[in-house]
Amino acid sequence: MHVYTVVMSCLLAAPPVWSQQVMSGGPLKPVQANMDIRHYRLSLTVEPNRQWIEGDAEITMSLRSPAAEIMLDLVPAMQVRRVTLDGKNIPFDHQGEVLSVRGAEAFAAGPHRVNVWYSGAPPVAPRAPWEGGFQWEKDSLGRPWVAISCQTEGGKIYFPCKDHPSDEPDNGADLHIRVPKGLVVAGPGMLQSTRTRGGYTTYHWKTIYPISNYGILFNVAHYRVVDRTYTTVSGKRMPMQFYVLDYHADKAPHQLEMLDRSARVQEKYFGEYPWPDEKIGIAETPHLGMEHQTMNAYGNKFRYTKVGGQDFDWLMHHEFGHEWWGNKVTNKDWAHMWIQEGICVFGDALYTRDMEGEEAYRARMRQTARAARNEKLIVQGETVDAKQTYHPDIYGKAAFFMHTLRYIIGDSIFFPTLKALATDPRYTYLNMVTTADVEAHFSAAYGQSLAPVFQLFLRTTDKLDVQVKEVEEGQYLVKLPNAGMNLPIDIQTDRGIERHVIPEDGLRISSITIPIIDPIGFYLKKITMQ
Repeated sequence: MHVYTVVMSCLLAAPPVWSQQVMSGGPLKPVQANMDIRHYRLSLTVEPNRQWIEGDAEITMSLRSPAAEIMLDLVPAMQVRRVTLDGKNIPFDHQGEVLSVRGAEAFAAGPHRVNVWYSGAPPVAPRAPWEGGFQWEKDSLGRPWVAISCQTEGGKIYFPCKDHPSDEPDNGADLHIRVPKGLVVAGPGMLQSTRTRGGYTTYHWKTIYPISNYGILFNVAHYRVVDRTYTTVSGKRMPMQFYVLDYHADKAPHQLEMLDRSARVQEKYFGEYPWPDEKIGIAETPHLGMEHQTMNAYGNKFRYTKVGGQDFDWLMHHEFGHEWWGNKVTNKDWAHMWIQEGICVFGDALYTRDMEGEEAYRARMRQTARAARNEKLIVQGETVDAKQTYHPDIYGKAAFFMHTLRYIIGDSIFFPTLKALATDPRYTYLNMVTTADVEAHFSAAYGQSLAPVFQLFLRTTDKLDVQVKEVEEGQYLVKLPNAGMNLPIDIQTDRGIERHVIPEDGLRISSITIPIIDPIGFYLKKITMQ
């Protein structure tokens, strides 16, 4: 989702009652832990004037062991008419956000297909995308403009699904979205077909990759498709597309030029674009933006800054970075959301580094450190829901933690290890990650445990405690009482800036001038001079 500078101002307003109650994730229900989702297929008619959807969903899954119940998530605003299991009608119960089916006897282990026919007025987003739902908007010409955002609420706001980040459909999703003729549907993956009949056009979008349920959605407007060809770092040629409101089509080529530049920087640090057999896509939306796999939402209204002397769209770059951090490298539980948000924000800083140099990058990271709140833990446990984990420091403070990690282990280890985190099959696509996985990954590359650093900066609100005591004229003892390990730190003395490794019992240094600790700014720290 959007970087922390935007989020901080938006978290202050109390959301409407329904939004407070609809949350993605949390403890995984035992019944659902037994379900492995393989594929979603949605066939829906969208009526913008009525603010209504109607159709059916097919959920293909495999049960790991025999089960008395199959349980899906779906908000009560959706009215279920019929459910079948493996092609046969079956009784169902839809209470609150839970849609469950039970048979006369246990369901066998192995593959099953659940079909659900339903309709309703899906929840409207009170403050998209931070408080999600449907947006039934109008463009500046008064024509329908429909957008969906549901990261913290989950796909259950409009289709039956297993709403937990630990399970994505192995074989992707198909969306058959029927809209009034003249409207265009932008969706994930590749457009397979369009068919117009009886005043409606059906768009069939298909992704073959695993995808989070909050990325299985679509946007509807009077779009024009503007495209160019992108060649990935490995030489793969693929489409880069902008589904832009038709009266903004003249702005699209420049936008795609910037997106091309962003893609090349992201590939440099994180490896090849994760979905090379599909597309790089953005769709203009009435909300600011969101990381929707292969079709990121874009609503920054073509407002640019300059980075390296060239136009730059921070919103587009950040959301695009989530193709790696969030979509390809996915946290197993919302408790570890800093992995997708913090590393993505760090990637924003790397764009500054690539375009303007190391000192510009360092200045940006110092500003990031100043913005850290230290009010809540970045990792609050192992099982939390999306709203519990969502606060400003999972963006900025977590990004600064990556900056700290880079300093500790050094560039020759850090950058290859970061790229490996985004490319190693152990951590990507269907293999979700936790903080412990990231810690083990970097520790192995460094050759010693980094657990104390991960503990201090991610699981406490403490800063690095630096104590400097003048023990005699021109002699100082530097200690790091809460480091938990020998840590390097820069110290500026009359000899200039030197890197020292501080052991647990401290380090004695000589200086005519009072030493300055960490003058460039690699740590969140509290310094005590005695």
